[in-house]
Amino acid sequence: MLTDAALTSLAERLRQSRGIAAKADIAAVAAALDLSGSDAISVGDDCAAIPDGDGYTLFAIEGFMNEFVAADPWFAGWCGAMVNISDVAAMGGRPTAIVNAIWSNGADNAAPILEGLKAAAKTFGVPVIGGHTNVRSSQSQFAVAILGRARRLLTSFDARPGDKLIAAIDLRGRYREPFANWEAATDAPAERLRGDLEILPSIAEDGLALAAKDISQGGVVGTAAMLAECSQVAITLDVDAIPIPAGAPLERWLLTFPSFGYLLSVKPEYVDETLSRFQRRGIAAADIGEVATGATVDIRTASGRATVWDFSEQPLIGCAPRQSSPQRSVA
Repeated sequence: MLTDAALTSLAERLRQSRGIAAKADIAAVAAALDLSGSDAISVGDDCAAIPDGDGYTLFAIEGFMNEFVAADPWFAGWCGAMVNISDVAAMGGRPTAIVNAIWSNGADNAAPILEGLKAAAKTFGVPVIGGHTNVRSSQSQFAVAILGRARRLLTSFDARPGDKLIAAIDLRGRYREPFANWEAATDAPAERLRGDLEILPSIAEDGLALAAKDISQGGVVGTAAMLAECSQVAITLDVDAIPIPAGAPLERWLLTFPSFGYLLSVKPEYVDETLSRFQRRGIAAADIGEVATGATVDIRTASGRATVWDFSEQPLIGCAPRQSSPQRSVA
């Protein structure tokens, strides 16, 4: 069990971590573009959600760190499809198609990236329909964009005081060293992976939750902070309740990017049913904390609590609505 001093030290290291610091970089870009969650199409979600008849067109993009692409090009290609598909699912949607942009020093250096992208696209059943190619660059760089569609949305803006915070993570994997990526997909059956992704749209369409986020760089803590900021709420995480693989160091796990991992803000009466939808498919899911009125993200154990981020002092991604208003409902 962590002592009060150890918990405070952990909160400080999480706050200063590279994964959460990278999320803080978004605030400067959001300010430069004059973006916020108050825009006609809210900025700060896993995808842009564009009203489209009886649902929403979803649009997202992911770029990848140069050192990651250089060190593990096949997996970078795989992640190009996987993380975008995960973003669509986090919004309660289903993916439609993918495009990519690739730069490399010669076609041979591009080949493993493209092979990984192709393998993931086929596994998840999402077609690659085009993109941009430059094989005369000085180094490999890679980005992937995706379209999807949702009938009902899960958003970053609808976590409400009184909700419980659920974490759902596929622990059937391993670290893809040396990065903080928990890899639980490349050797899993395609049918199982596709079925797992259907859980999120089913939760949205059945009205079990309004808010969710894909656990991304920054891990459980950084993702909870983005959700709290966009929804203008406080979140407390019980670190002892977070699903964790046997033998994984706690601090590393709290900052890990899992191949299948989501946070959902759920009314107490829907917690058991939401948990069961993941657990029936072998995915670890647990109630890991609460949503409340306030402006902090805290971690706690039985011995105490400590603040990781205080939005009254500093924004994280800078995409919270500029004016407080009643929480919007999902039509």
